[in-house]
Amino acid sequence: MKLLIALAAVMFTLGSTLVEAAGCMKGAVVGGVVGHVAGKHGVAGAAAGCAIGHHEASKKQRAASQAAAASSAASTSK
Repeated sequence: MKLLIALAAVMFTLGSTLVEAAGCMKGAVVGGVVGHVAGKHGVAGAAAGCAIGHHEASKKQRAASQAAAASSAASTSK
């Protein structure tokens, strides 16, 4: 449990300085908790959660930028 708290503290500290780690913090915390509950695999869960969270945040950002580009293209063609 102490390792999980220390890992979360480090991730939150790094997250405030790393802008490109979008989604990593939330995924790491959730993955760390799930990994810990699943059998003391908190670090592996945090790493996997970070990767998945970053991937999901990238997909969301890509979809938002495509929607914005489509709406601006539609408004300029009128």
